[in-house]
Amino acid sequence: MSTLKIVMIDDEPLARMRIKSLLAQASVPNELVAEFGESVTGLLWLQEQDQAGHSPDMLLLDIQMPGLDGMVLAARLRDLKQPPAVVFVTAHAEHALRAFDLAAADYLTKPVRLERLNATLDRVHKLAVARPSDAATPETLSDDEVFVVQDRGRLERIPLTQILYFKAEQKYVTLRTAEQSHVLADSLTDLEHKVGERFIRVHRNALVSRHAMKALERRADDADGGEAWAVQVVPTMEWLSVSRRQVTAVREAMAAQG
Repeated sequence: MSTLKIVMIDDEPLARMRIKSLLAQASVPNELVAEFGESVTGLLWLQEQDQAGHSPDMLLLDIQMPGLDGMVLAARLRDLKQPPAVVFVTAHAEHALRAFDLAAADYLTKPVRLERLNATLDRVHKLAVARPSDAATPETLSDDEVFVVQDRGRLERIPLTQILYFKAEQKYVTLRTAEQSHVLADSLTDLEHKVGERFIRVHRNALVSRHAMKALERRADDADGGEAWAVQVVPTMEWLSVSRRQVTAVREAMAAQG
């Protein structure tokens, strides 16, 4: 397992000390490459690393800080070429919904527990493995590692590792990445043959990347007022319906990803 490169931004020295202690005990190999007690310096450092092509894998980020608040900083990171996975670490659980609106990889509540941190590190590690490296640009990937989208006469090659899911809606299919969506005219059946084993059919209307699946659980079904199975996709944190016949296959696929 590769080592996760981690950066921490938190204005509380004791909170940083606790996180460092937990990282030293974590089951996922990691390295804390930098820590900052205030947000502006941390943001400038991240921007410099991004320009140099050395972005870390993960950012542990407090929310309520003097100056630039963590939510604003996370929004600024969207402008980076290779932004780190953001994990908010805060004592204020009421910020969770807003955090996931910013496509946070996870949300940890202080005081952080080791088992909870391990689960987060494992999730971010899977995202980092799925994320293409600087050497693997869309132009250098082979044809079977990219999906070609035609949009208003423009062709775009999207690495399969960046695609979270394909979802059929009415006459069209939506291709979703962490940053954008594309509308396709292909059928889901044709797409299933094109993308191969990287994706799993979770429902008659959806194909999901095996690396993007975070959680599987029964949730309230607005259609009939009962409950139905759904899978959560990272980093967008969306829930997609899972048909009863596919529950076992989805559960086994998630277990196989570790």
